[in-house]
Amino acid sequence: MNLKFKNFRISSITLIVPKKCVKFLDEINNYSYSYSRSVKLAEVMGYDQRRLVEGSVCSSDLLVEGFNFLFDNQLVEKCDIDGLIVVTQTPDFLLPGTSSVVHGKLKFKRDIFCLDISQGCSGFLVGIFQAFMMLEQESIRKVALCNVDVLSRKTCPRDRNSFPLIGDAGSITIIEKMEGGGNIYGSIMTDGSLFDALIIPAGGLRLPSDSRTKEEKDCGDGNFRSLDHLTMQGDKVFNFVMVEVPPMINSVLKYAGLNKDQVDFFLLHQPNRFMIHKVADKLGICHDKVPSNVVEKLGNSSGVTIPAAISLNLKEKITKEKVKVCIAGFGVGLTWASVVMDLGPFDFCKMIEI
Repeated sequence: MNLKFKNFRISSITLIVPKKCVKFLDEINNYSYSYSRSVKLAEVMGYDQRRLVEGSVCSSDLLVEGFNFLFDNQLVEKCDIDGLIVVTQTPDFLLPGTSSVVHGKLKFKRDIFCLDISQGCSGFLVGIFQAFMMLEQESIRKVALCNVDVLSRKTCPRDRNSFPLIGDAGSITIIEKMEGGGNIYGSIMTDGSLFDALIIPAGGLRLPSDSRTKEEKDCGDGNFRSLDHLTMQGDKVFNFVMVEVPPMINSVLKYAGLNKDQVDFFLLHQPNRFMIHKVADKLGICHDKVPSNVVEKLGNSSGVTIPAAISLNLKEKITKEKVKVCIAGFGVGLTWASVVMDLGPFDFCKMIEI
């Protein structure tokens, strides 16, 4: 599905990461691989360090800290936010929505559009599209798009398929109207027949958590996890990305009337460095135009990896000038989405530790 918008801009991004930093080599004994094989895995995938929440920290806690930073430093006025979108796979509760929790903790105005979206790896794009649609209303002029996940709390420490790459983080992206802005071109696709390629089997109403779902078992390849933990069929996910993502990017560029050379940066969701480089190679894009260092610095924080890539790699540039970018997210659902738009100049781009 193709989408087209006009006269909107991203004015700022705030990345929120936990202070706790864990090194891959410090956890190497958790896994059944030999030391040398684990080190090789880290080199290929880009594992180094990641940020993890501690104790009972939840998604709303990261967002509340982020908003308080913005308000305390007078970077954003609370009363100016007309829309609050929270995109997460790790809500505080089954109900109410996490946007209501954040709204209540921060005492936002009542005249506001609050919305929760259950989405992961494509969540930054899904959230952007929803923000644009909100902004088409006369009464909405500024939307706070929040992406946040604390998936380390739902991943088994003895599962080398998932645990070494998972990181926790949140982001607050301010999106607003802009007169005289250019066209924005997007696309979004879904294949629900592959819904179980990335799944937490227990915890919903289909399979409520109990003592049995908490039991960690050997999956047959030396990895341990329970039904309460994230399960990833890596081969299915990799094949899906290689088959679907490059054509999607080529298609959205054609829709925008651009070729790859006219795009300054390709900002992709970052499951690991290996996959990002493979996508870049299939597209014939120089690796310098495709940042791929999020997992090695922060871990894979699902929908937050794209704002993280912007914050880590483009902060100095986008606060001063405009760049043309192609953004693509892909994964859980399975869902894949992309957008071609201008970024910058931003009002600010911050990263805070909590």
